[in-house]
Amino acid sequence: MVVDDFAPWRRFLNTLMIVTPEWQISGEAVTGAEALEKVRELEPDLVLLDIDLPDINGIDVARQLQTIAPNAKVIFLTAESSPEIVRAALDTGALGYLLKAQVVNELLPALKSVFAGKNFISQGINF
Repeated sequence: MVVDDFAPWRRFLNTLMIVTPEWQISGEAVTGAEALEKVRELEPDLVLLDIDLPDINGIDVARQLQTIAPNAKVIFLTAESSPEIVRAALDTGALGYLLKAQVVNELLPALKSVFAGKNFISQGINF
């Protein structure tokens, strides 16, 4: 599932995922509240989650996901790179933190790592 308020970005991620048939996007959400509702409904294995959402920020959404869908893996997919935000995001139990600028090169390795139970952090992030 993809959670991001920027429609062209969601379409871009859909395009990236189409070329890898083993991964499918089961749903999309624009806001944090919508994401929580759709996770309850769709029970995705993975949530690609932006931090800057118009209502509930992605870090708070990830915290709530621990209760709503404890088996869903979370990869933050964001432009935010400050050490404090990275730490706060990973403290939610998320296994991945991927910079949007790196998504073309790092999304598939991130998915493989996270589904293997390993953390994945974008290159260039120091925290």
